[in-house]
Amino acid sequence: MRYARALCGFALVAALAGCTDEEPAAAPPTFVAPASAPAWTEPADYAFVVERQCEGGPALGRYRVTVAAREVTAVERIDGKTASGEEEIEVPSLGGLLKLAQTAADDGGAMTVKADPADGHPVAVSFDLSEGSEEAASCFVITEYAPRG
Repeated sequence: MRYARALCGFALVAALAGCTDEEPAAAPPTFVAPASAPAWTEPADYAFVVERQCEGGPALGRYRVTVAAREVTAVERIDGKTASGEEEIEVPSLGGLLKLAQTAADDGGAMTVKADPADGHPVAVSFDLSEGSEEAASCFVITEYAPRG
């Protein structure tokens, strides 16, 4: 009796498998990501310009920053504005900015870092600890990066 049931089971599976008109499913498409930027190591001495601005939002300040021995030694606000309604920010080094973003991510917030494809230095860093509020996001666009030494 067991042999008959097993034989019926195999026959049913074979019949169902043979009754399909569909061709086998095609393999899912393969997406090739562009080559990633090289790993970046913060140099001891460099300069950069940073703009506090989230995508589509108003610019909140543009600063020229000088770093020596991985410490910010000079910050110059270059957008001709003065802080209104809030205190002037303390602009970190690029390494410090990346640490702030990582801390936000470690605390459950969102973090995005975009890197220069040539040398890997950050060109945009944003982080947000709020739950969906764009107003609480901190966004920085980095330009004019120039290592010294």
